[in-house]
Amino acid sequence: MTHTIGVDVGGTKIAAGVVDQDGRVVAKTKVTSPAKDPAAIETSIEKMVAELREKHEVAAVGVSAAGFVDAARAKVYFAPNIAWRDVALKEDLEERVGLPVVVENDGNAAAWGEFTFGAAQELSDDLLLVTIGTGVGGGVVMDGQLYRGTFGIAGEVGHIRIEREGRLCGCGLHGCLEQYASGSALVADTHDAVRRGAEGAGPLLEQAGGDVERITGPMITLAAQAGDPFAQERLAVLGGWLGEGVATLVAVLDPGVVVIGGGVSEAGDLLLDPVRRSLEAHLTGAGHRPVPEVRAATLGNDAGMIGAAHLALP
Repeated sequence: MTHTIGVDVGGTKIAAGVVDQDGRVVAKTKVTSPAKDPAAIETSIEKMVAELREKHEVAAVGVSAAGFVDAARAKVYFAPNIAWRDVALKEDLEERVGLPVVVENDGNAAAWGEFTFGAAQELSDDLLLVTIGTGVGGGVVMDGQLYRGTFGIAGEVGHIRIEREGRLCGCGLHGCLEQYASGSALVADTHDAVRRGAEGAGPLLEQAGGDVERITGPMITLAAQAGDPFAQERLAVLGGWLGEGVATLVAVLDPGVVVIGGGVSEAGDLLLDPVRRSLEAHLTGAGHRPVPEVRAATLGNDAGMIGAAHLALP
């Protein structure tokens, strides 16, 4: 059986794993992402690939990169949360690791993973994936094929504009979905609400030892799952923004299924139900057209790794 390595490079961590052709991860490693140093990122990937190859024979490497990747799956044009600017990542890594390398946008890679092995497997030929992590990513599968656009950078769903002259985004524009519906936005909005003395914020602040800055995304999710109304409301606000953005995308793409992934999706229906309500409320022709199913991703944080590894298969 052929094995490849999938590497998922994000703003906070780099995860790499050996993946078989059926999408099973047979070995995995993870390090903190040196996001401000492109050379250090490549060095980290080189070391991780070498570590995994010590015990596994692999044919190629697929890199899931949180940035704009060209049509040749070779160059990263730009990354909002990583210091990549016109980086020939495929060439650099092939020289370092001595294996064929395919570079794909992280949202595209995750979409392909969920379509091939996860939440949308055998459900629909058309999928919209939205991933909620440090930022908002996504990917589109149409007619059973990953849709990448003419220049390779389709699917940047986190950078559709939902608030004119809104919050400044890492991409340099204002009002992007990412600034309202990401894990980072969840934490920032929660911090702001706590500082304003929002009703019901006390228990969450107490869990953080009275220090607002110690309130994290996972802490908010866990509190919501434990029944904390304030934490549940924070997720509902995020879900409302996300559903509005998804409604715009559904109006254009008409997918059979919308898959919500990324770390924040671990909140389950506490996030997905507000997304569904907001989608139906904002969808063009609501009440007179089919509404796609909204479901949680099933591959978790491994989706990008698995998708990239599969795309690298010879």
